Amino acid sequence: MSDDGSDDSETAAAGAEPSDDEVVRTAAEAAEGIVFKHYDQSTVTDLDVTVTFEEGVLDVDVYLNAPEDADPDREAVAQEAVETAGEAVDELFEA
Repeated sequence: MSDDGSDDSETAAAGAEPSDDEVVRTAAEAAEGIVFKHYDQSTVTDLDVTVTFEEGVLDVDVYLNAPEDADPDREAVAQEAVETAGEAVDELFEA
């Protein structure tokens, strides 16, 4: 219970900022979603999505190992995944 007599769970439900864990999870899921939108899971030999959110700063790193001749380009897909992760977090804070 907070000092104003309201229940903290009511405050959380009334539009409180998302938790750091929720931000990280949202960004990671968005990044992975982009990768698997472009490639079949069996095509991707390694995928590492690293997300940190500390003091309001989001850092997303995507390492993608897919065949060199994959279409679209691996680097372009990794970059799109990073950008989409950031957009997903922006939307999370706007909600």
